[in-house]
Order: sequence, then structure tokens, then C-alpha cells
Amino acid sequence: MAASSNMLVVSGAVLAILPSVMAHGHHSHGPADNSVPIDSILWIHIGIQTFAWFLLFPLAMVLGMVRHRLHVPVATTSLALTVGGYFLGHGHGGRSFPHTAHGTMASLLVFYLAAQTFLGVYLKLHLQWRPEKWIRPTLVTIHGVLGKSFPIVGWVQMVFGVSTLQSWCFGGHLGQCLAHYIMGSAFQAYAAILVIMMKAGGDWLQRRGQSQEWFDSWVIMLWGIVNTFTEHHGGPWTHKDLQHTLMGVLWWAGGAVGIWLSRGGRRNVFPSIIIILTGWAMSAHSQELMISTMVHLLFGYALMGAGIARMIEVCFVMQDRPTGTTPESPNVPVASTEAVNGSWYPIRAFQYLPPYLLVASGVLFMSATDEELRWADSQGVDHATWGLIDFSASMLMFLWINVLIDLYVGYGGRYGAARENAAQARGTDREAQASRSLYSRLSMGNGAAAVDAPTRTVEVEHHELNGLNGKRMLHSDDETEPNHVLFDEEDEDPFEEKERDDYESSGSGSGSGDAARSRIHL
Repeated sequence: MAASSNMLVVSGAVLAILPSVMAHGHHSHGPADNSVPIDSILWIHIGIQTFAWFLLFPLAMVLGMVRHRLHVPVATTSLALTVGGYFLGHGHGGRSFPHTAHGTMASLLVFYLAAQTFLGVYLKLHLQWRPEKWIRPTLVTIHGVLGKSFPIVGWVQMVFGVSTLQSWCFGGHLGQCLAHYIMGSAFQAYAAILVIMMKAGGDWLQRRGQSQEWFDSWVIMLWGIVNTFTEHHGGPWTHKDLQHTLMGVLWWAGGAVGIWLSRGGRRNVFPSIIIILTGWAMSAHSQELMISTMVHLLFGYALMGAGIARMIEVCFVMQDRPTGTTPESPNVPVASTEAVNGSWYPIRAFQYLPPYLLVASGVLFMSATDEELRWADSQGVDHATWGLIDFSASMLMFLWINVLIDLYVGYGGRYGAARENAAQARGTDREAQASRSLYSRLSMGNGAAAVDAPTRTVEVEHHELNGLNGKRMLHSDDETEPNHVLFDEEDEDPFEEKERDDYESSGSGSGSGDAARSRIHL
């Protein structure tokens, strides 16, 4: 652990000198000359930064959330690669670029990474001084918020990098780039949220007494309000302005319907209907180039497919039941002490289809700007080839989303099975004794409670949700294996303990809590 802290200190010192790096000769004052080739140093910069921000930083985020002992080494490696890639980006030859949002954000990321590094080093030092009990919980919270924002920040910077590399989104093309990149990224984020809820969010939704469609409808309505008043920029109205504005009206009107029908945790299909109508409108969106028309058509079909699949899932696969339930357990999300195939709840194979089609829709829409498709057309690429590239990229994106979520679920998450068995794991590992200091080691079990008797009974009580009421008893005659310590987890700060106490009092305590209550009798 000391070695990891030393590495973080060294990385922090390197980050401290980065602001002194000024603009180099590869910066130009005009548009980039695309006839000048890109040299190998810049390609190495692109490869390193993509590897660090797309793979390592999100992995470090998940390892930090589950308090895995590899969190610090992975985060330190990510930081070191980013620092090296930063200098390579200022030391390449070949094509020169104007100063863009990519360069501006790179400079801001210096302070972002420096702050996160400082917080990580401070929390690992375990300083003993009087203000510590007030300062430490705040710093733990800030460190967690910054860490969870890494995938978003990295994604935005990578998008900026692509547009800079190809000299896209300059001048009058900026508005279209923003529309495509923001909306396409939103579809992919929505897909990630659906997968999270499908695998780990059933209890979270139940504690709040709301269905997924309630949150979806609020986002749709607010987004529609913004679109209604931002799609026309003065001058005569064009058919595109009118279509985009009316699409905003459709979104806020349909979102309002969805919010009203989602009251009391009820499921509804209006978010799916909005997605279907949006896909239909985009599939009929006329474009100047044939390849652009066909790619928009493909995007519209994928989006309509996502909406139809989501409607089928809610109505026929889940049968209007809350997220995390099955026809065999119709009342509340199944309380489980272990993850099965990356999920705390039973999953039907069909449930993977809506989020994947949303990812594919997002990738297709992000690749459908006029500049991108004019470039593809100039390279002799047709819409089928372009679509295959997009679908391949969406497969990789969907794979990585599932890998990260499965890691979170498999290691117990924040309120998962591993945390429930932490006390038992401590009893079998002398090195994993509880620590008084925040952000220190805590070993976890294997996700299955150790039992002395061959029979385990899990009783799940719940309140009325979506008009369903009852009690379920689960029996297992299979003896479970003893706990094994799989990883070290950081000790909880007072804020986390308070959250856990609130969770247990609302979800496992007595009284009028709004969540399901689970008690494991061994």
C-alpha cells in the first residue's frame, strides 16, 4: 500500500508541472491541412489515451466502488498513461491542428486529475489531526463523485479528439455536431442505465416507490422542453427546423403522459412510444446524400426496434411487474445473497435487446453528421459498410458496459451480498480486522452466506407496490461453501454508514418503510 501511495505522489508531482507545457509547433491558427499525414507519435497518443480513458479509468471506477485492492494500482496506471499521452500529444510532428475544445479540455483535465490524485493520496495517508473527522467524510464524497465522472469526462474528450483529428464541427457545422453527439451519447447512457437497473437496481427503484418509466418520462419531458425552444435559430423556418421543434413538443407532451401514468410505481409504455415515434421521424428525415439518407434510415429502424423491444419487455416479459421480479416471484425484487450471471435478479434473454438497440442507435446517430458521411462517401464507403462499422462498435460498447456492471454486481456492489457477509469474512481472515480510519482495508466474502445448518430460509416482506401484496419464502437444501476472502474493501465513512443505516431501516427494519424487508435466518 505504501508503494501505491508513493506512485500516486510521484504522479501528482508530474501533474503539477503539466500546466507549464505551452502550445507547441503543431498548433496552427487555421483549419488543419488534412493532406498532411498523421505521424506515428500522434497515433501512439491516440492509442494510449483511448486505452486509458475508455478501459482503465472506468475499470478503476468500478474497483473503487466495490473497494477492491486493485483500485489504486489500476488508477495509478491510468494516470501514468494519461500523463505520458499528454506529452506525446504536444510532441508530435506531421499534421498541425488549431486550438480546439479537445485541447482546452485537456488543459482542464490536468487540474481534474491533480485534484483526484491529491484526494487519493490524502485519504491513503490516514492523517491523525483534529479536523480529520469533519474533513475526511467531505473528501471521501468529493473523491467518489470525481471518480464516478471519469467515464463521462473520458467519453466527451474522446469525441472531441475524433472531431479534432478530422477537422469536423467547425463553423456552421457546430450545431449539427452538438445535436448528433449529445443525442447519440444520451441513447448510449440510457442503455447503460437500463442494464444497471436490470442487474442491480430493482431494490433501489422499490425503495423509492417508482418505476423506471417514471424517471424516463421526466428526462423525456425536460429534454423536449429544451428542444422546443432551441431548434430554430432565427430566419425562415425550414422543414428540418419544424420537424426538430415538433419532435421537442412530442417529447414533452409524451413525457408528461408517462409521468402521470407512472404514479405509484406503475409501469407504462409511453417512453417506448416516444422512442418509436422518434425513430420513425428520423427514418423519414430527408438528406442531401444517399448515404446520409440510408444511415438515418438505419438509425431510425434501430431506434424503432429499441422502442418496440422495450414495450414487449414491459408488457409481456415482465408482465407489468417491477424491475427485478419474475412471474415466479411477482411481488417484489428477489432478494439474493449472491450474483448469478452478473445480476442480483433473474434476467430473461430478451431483456438485453432493448439496451443493445439503444447503444446501436446512439452509435449510428453519432456517425450520421453531414461531414462524417461526406467524408465516408469521398472514401467510397457505402451505407452498408458504414452500418457494419457502427454495429461492430456498438457491440464492443455493449460488451464493456456489461463487463463493468457484472464486476460491480459480482463483487457485491455497495449494498450487495458481499457487504452483507463482511462480518463473517472478517472472522475468517486475521488480516481483515475492522479499522477505525476511513478508506482502509476490509475483506469480503464470496457472496454466499456460510451456514451451519443444511437448510437456509430467506423471508422477504414488502409493502404494497403496484397493487401487489404478499410474502415469499425461499428454501434451499443445498449446503453452501464457506466464505472466502476475495478482495480487500475500504472501510466505510460516516456518510456511507448513515446511508447503509437508512437503507437497512427502510428496507430491513420494522415499521412503515417503503422498501422490501429481507431477513436471512441461518
